[in-house]
Amino acid sequence: MAAIVELGMLVAVVALFAGLGRLAWLAEGRLLRWGGMAVAALVASASLVAFVVAAIGLYRTGARTAPVPQVSVAGTPEQIRRGHAIADSFCAGCHTRGGTLTGGFDVGGELPLPVGSFVAANLTPAGALRDWSDGEIFRAIRNGVDAHGRWLVMMSYTNAGKLSDEDTLAVIAYLRSLPALGVATGDPPDRLTLLGLVMLGSGLLPRGKPVHTGAVLAPAKAPTAAYGEYILSYQDCRECHGADLTGGVPGQLPPVGPDLTVVQAWDLPEFIATMRTGRDPGGRQLNEVMPWRAIGRMDDEELSAVYRYLRQMPGSGG
Repeated sequence: MAAIVELGMLVAVVALFAGLGRLAWLAEGRLLRWGGMAVAALVASASLVAFVVAAIGLYRTGARTAPVPQVSVAGTPEQIRRGHAIADSFCAGCHTRGGTLTGGFDVGGELPLPVGSFVAANLTPAGALRDWSDGEIFRAIRNGVDAHGRWLVMMSYTNAGKLSDEDTLAVIAYLRSLPALGVATGDPPDRLTLLGLVMLGSGLLPRGKPVHTGAVLAPAKAPTAAYGEYILSYQDCRECHGADLTGGVPGQLPPVGPDLTVVQAWDLPEFIATMRTGRDPGGRQLNEVMPWRAIGRMDDEELSAVYRYLRQMPGSGG
């Protein structure tokens, strides 16, 4: 609704300055006439272009689609334990700020530009998920589309869709096991500002990861580089630290993270301690924007796998 109002305001600006341009044409002084017309034409044209591009952006907010898979979660104790572990070390980075997976945190506040409000949803039965099917929750995790077919902007920007089918079902099983906590978050959770719509319409704001409808598999859980690569495929390290994990670049939408080849100077216990305490071997505190608390909840086997993968990176010396 807010976006529609803002688009309407742009139309009003176009109409206003078109009218002012006509008034300027009637002015007696040449400077006032041509100067007034030039200013009015410039503002009206810029507003019209902004309206068209924002309208394209608004259209694109509803263009993301993905089928609802036919899945049913058994909810075995083993599944719930695995889902708990993933939720603690991954989902909690955004969805646990005041209470376990109760949401309410606006991710938009950490972006470099005011492109919108993106509030992490309450994932307990106090939120909307209590009325969603297992398939609808699966689709939201895999493809960033909610039960009503709406685009979940931030979810589509994350790598949650790279969780294996088995792990995604485990997360759903864990969410189903939770008691109702906190309060329901706003609906819809994502709202783009006029700037966000213009950036989306002009291609300056991503439209989300590609929709994926095939199976996603994972290697066996073990302290290996292969399993570490899987963990880093769904954890969002590359969004901040760059595609090759050698550092983010100025101007990227997420915060700019440092070069992770720094791990070459650490041994395994130092790496695990850094992830658990938020302080590196040199005594430097990790940036609080980084969800190190959530990542540090991974068990030693998983952190060892991540460490071994990082040690294999080009330039890591390992």
